[in-house]
Amino acid sequence: MTSLDSDLESSTELNSGFRCGTVAIVGRPNVGKSTLLNHILGMKLAITSRKAQTTRHRLLGIHTTEDTQFLFVDTPGFQQKHLNALNKGLNKTVTQVLTEVDVVLFVIEPMKLGEADRKVLKLLSEETPTILVVNKSDLMGDKGNLLPLIQDFDLEFPFSEIVPVSAKKSLHLDELLASIRNYLPEQAAIYSEDELTDKNERFLAAELVREKIFRLLGDEIPYSVAVEIEKFEVVGKLRRIFCAIIVDKDSQKPMLIGKGGEKLKQISTEARQDMEKLFGGKVYLETWVKVKGGWADDERALKSLGY
Repeated sequence: MTSLDSDLESSTELNSGFRCGTVAIVGRPNVGKSTLLNHILGMKLAITSRKAQTTRHRLLGIHTTEDTQFLFVDTPGFQQKHLNALNKGLNKTVTQVLTEVDVVLFVIEPMKLGEADRKVLKLLSEETPTILVVNKSDLMGDKGNLLPLIQDFDLEFPFSEIVPVSAKKSLHLDELLASIRNYLPEQAAIYSEDELTDKNERFLAAELVREKIFRLLGDEIPYSVAVEIEKFEVVGKLRRIFCAIIVDKDSQKPMLIGKGGEKLKQISTEARQDMEKLFGGKVYLETWVKVKGGWADDERALKSLGY
C-alpha cells in the first residue's frame, strides 16, 4: 500500500459515519424560526423581533458537532399579504430553498395549525423528510393535550417526526438535533468546524441595525425600511461602519430620528453593542436616515440593497 493509499484510507475511516446536510427552517411569520436557529448555534446570528417578516434573507447557520455538520437555512416567513416586489422575492426564496435541502423543519406554535400554516404546508414535498417542530411547547398548560394535537397533525401531512421544543428556553433542542441527524446524508463536513455562517460582517452589521429599528419602534415604523452599509473599514481591531437607514417617505424620518436625535442614537448604540459581541472587537458606527421612495417595489433598488 502506498503512502497516499494509506492517507486516503485513514481519511475514509475518520469520516466514516460523519453526516452533513442542509436543513430548511420554514413556517409562517413570527413562529420563532430565527430564535430556534440562534439557540441551536448558541449565539445571536439571525435577527429577531415581534414584527412579522423580520427575516428577509436566506441565512446559513453552521452547527458542527463531533459526528455531524448541520447547515441550517433560516428563511423569511412566507408572506401572504402586501405582495410587493420585495415580498414576492422573499416568497420565491422560500420555495427555492425547499427544493434544495435534505431536511425541512416546519415550525408552528402549540395548539395552532391555522390557514397561514396550511398555506406554507402546501409548499412542502412529501419526498423530503419533514420534521414538525412545535415551538413554545413550554406554554402548553396540560402536556396531555399534545398527543391528540400530534394525531391531528398527522392527518395534515406525513411528517417524518414531530418534536415539541421551546427555542427561547433551549428545551429539547438536543432531541431535535438527534432527529434531524437521522435524515442527513453520510458525507464529510463542507465547512470548517469554526465557521458559523456564509454571510460576511457587512451583511451581519446591516441586519443588527435593522433589528434594533424593529425592536425599538415596533408598529410605529412601517415594514418598508431597509439598511445599507455604505462603508465598512477594518483598522487593526477597530471596525468603522457607515450605515444609511432607508425609508419610503419623508414623514417616516422623524420616527427614526426622534426628538433631538435620541431614537437614532439608541438604535445605533444597541446595534453597536451587539456588533462588538458578534465581531469580538471595538466598533465605530455612524448612522443616518435617507428617503428612497417606492424602494420595496423597485427592482433596481432591491438589487442594490441585496434583495
